[in-house]
Amino acid sequence: MTAINTDYTDMTLTISLGDGQIGLTNKVPEPSINAVTLYFKNEQLISIDQVPGDETVTRVAIITPPTNIETNTIALYIDELAAEAKLKLESSMTGQLTDDQRQSATAYWHEVVPLFALLGITVAKKKRKPTKAQHRFKSAMADVPFNTDFVGTKATIYWQKRHEMRLVAGAKMLADAPLKADGGLGVDARFAKQIRAEHADAFDPETFITTKDIVLKSVNEIGLFLYFGGTNSWLVFKGPDDRTIHDWTVV
Repeated sequence: MTAINTDYTDMTLTISLGDGQIGLTNKVPEPSINAVTLYFKNEQLISIDQVPGDETVTRVAIITPPTNIETNTIALYIDELAAEAKLKLESSMTGQLTDDQRQSATAYWHEVVPLFALLGITVAKKKRKPTKAQHRFKSAMADVPFNTDFVGTKATIYWQKRHEMRLVAGAKMLADAPLKADGGLGVDARFAKQIRAEHADAFDPETFITTKDIVLKSVNEIGLFLYFGGTNSWLVFKGPDDRTIHDWTVV
């Protein structure tokens, strides 16, 4: 458990966190190379490490990470969170995290979030998602082929057991993952590459055509494997009657 010590100095609240600290102030300080400075307008994050121009800053959070984590690593991680939450920031971050950096940043962020919650700060508020449709496997459909011809990919799948989707050999995969605006890979693409690595012996790396049947756990994993996701795969695969696999299985 992390010990928390607080100090109030000149309208600034400082909370020690390991060998780093979190600061909260109603002033508008210049960013520091030794900390990550987050500028807020009310509850909305508007800039990272750059004093906003025309915006009215109501409070500023200053994160000084522990010595084993680079300041820029935390800044890039928070920028990723903001991008996933579709926040429009005045600042513009450059660079891309390695897997090791993202892992250490995620672990540290899990310590920061509870403190931010106590201080009434939410960096990237998650939007309430509508209730997802529920799909149920039916043994009667185990032999029904579902086909797709989506963004240059072609495949046939069978939902053969509750947690088994069989991708039939000869499926055509999308060769290259779509990139984000900054040139990096999104979450779906990174997960898709991991799935492809686990089944590297099942497709030709030159033609990106599968050479044997592959069993995955869900329709979504099939979509990631074939075309890196990016769409509702339940609506992409259709049965012999032209009904989607969603239509066949939704409850």
